[in-house]
Amino acid sequence: MRPHLRIAGCALVVAIASFAVAGALGDIHGSLNHKLVTAGAGSLFVVSAILATRAAATEVYVVLSARTGPGHAGVLRWLVTIVGYIIVLISAMGLFAVPVKHLVLGGALTGVIVGIAAQQALGNIFAGVVLLLARPFSVGDVIRVKSGTLGGPLEGVVSGMGMTYVTLMCDDGPLSLPNGSLLAAAVGPAPGTTYRSSRRFDPGHGTRIDPVERRLVSSSRS
Repeated sequence: MRPHLRIAGCALVVAIASFAVAGALGDIHGSLNHKLVTAGAGSLFVVSAILATRAAATEVYVVLSARTGPGHAGVLRWLVTIVGYIIVLISAMGLFAVPVKHLVLGGALTGVIVGIAAQQALGNIFAGVVLLLARPFSVGDVIRVKSGTLGGPLEGVVSGMGMTYVTLMCDDGPLSLPNGSLLAAAVGPAPGTTYRSSRRFDPGHGTRIDPVERRLVSSSRS
């Protein structure tokens, strides 16, 4: 078993057990013993749940980075971490009898304001998640993009896939394409190439585009 997955599993078991103990034997408004049980088991739950979330997010990153590149793997790790922390926060508030109603109302209003202000950025983030799941292309693919919003047909090698942008290496240099615009565009392999034969990109080494061979080659060969 992978080490991060083992840590996540053990921490999850401890978190579930401490949550059950705090819920069954503790009472934050009860006697001193009940309060001590709630405080001890609740604190153990928070620590172990955070550890499980971080380990699970790291495991997701390790597994996906080799398949989709570090950019998309980092996005999914970020999402797993955020969702895990939200679950831990809500569960801990329930254990310690913190009134959730007012916080939920304030969070909803804040979320609406932030969502309107950061609509384009959030759209690119969610578009990046869709690209990760659908996988119309991967790092190292030679692709052709047809989109009027991006300035016409584009052709190049996908050298990076990040949280908000996809980097496309073209003959005249790199281009950062927003995930939202790329998700709405028509994308396919460049003429004379296939996705299977074009995935030659190595993120760990310097690369460039060979204008003759239409693929990424090591910069040490230039």
